[in-house]
Amino acid sequence: MSTTLKHRTAINPLPWILGDGGYRLDRSILQEAMTALSQVGFTHLTIELPPDMTPAEYGALLSEHSLAAAPGYFSAPFHDRQRHAQAVEDIKRHAHAHLELGVDSAFIAADLIPDRIAHPAVGLAPDADRTLVIAEGLAAAAAAAAAEGVRYGLHPHVGSTVEVEEEVRAVLDATAGSALWFGPDTGHLRWAGATPEKVIADYVDRVLNVHLKDVDATAAAGARLRDEDYMTATGRSKVWIEPGRGVVDFDAVLTALPDGFDGWFVIEVDVPNLPTPTESSAASLSFLRRHPYFATATGGPV
Repeated sequence: MSTTLKHRTAINPLPWILGDGGYRLDRSILQEAMTALSQVGFTHLTIELPPDMTPAEYGALLSEHSLAAAPGYFSAPFHDRQRHAQAVEDIKRHAHAHLELGVDSAFIAADLIPDRIAHPAVGLAPDADRTLVIAEGLAAAAAAAAAEGVRYGLHPHVGSTVEVEEEVRAVLDATAGSALWFGPDTGHLRWAGATPEKVIADYVDRVLNVHLKDVDATAAAGARLRDEDYMTATGRSKVWIEPGRGVVDFDAVLTALPDGFDGWFVIEVDVPNLPTPTESSAASLSFLRRHPYFATATGGPV
């Protein structure tokens, strides 16, 4: 039997971009990732646009590999009110690139900060006033992008100033009625101590797209015990793991979504738990094809 996926799904090529703990985003890396991901069987790829590549060039590269674009990710130092205006201008350019590539939604996050990178997933030094400043900036950026035709959903991120559940809820509550949607990442929520399906259920009317990310609980516990920084925890200790191989309850997450949910589901592993990016991506696609929420058997060879 072959399998057709019932929802819009994509994958982020970060396992190639992040490499050996560094960050490299250029045409050759993208070509390598796109070749592998197309052969694995993915049809859509998160927009990861190199600074020296135009959206048209990126779209052409996707087409060469029989791929299409899916929602990308925008972040800015929203904890600094003086930089909100620049974030608004930056997100307009980000939104225009998405529209040129045929995508009308994306994820938005607060930048990672040094103290929380050093001590991830514990909500180090919480600051309620700072959280309100962040909410203000996120709402302004989302409104500017919405005026251009692209919706953005809040993406909680370990190592950022919107990390733990209290901060996620505070931002969403402070921006109720604004243009800011919710783009939950199941892995970041879970690593930082939240129960993803509960947070999603409480803000289900604002869920725009979902990052499907899983957590190796043993690796996360070990990283916390050793007080590892974000890069060590996700790199050497491999906190991230392919969907379905960790502790995130995806059945509960998917049940929490409304009937007829039409947002994107984007696979993210960042640093593969399996030996290679290609093996990791194949395992992720296998998870989608096995899960009844996504898969419909259509007959013929797999």
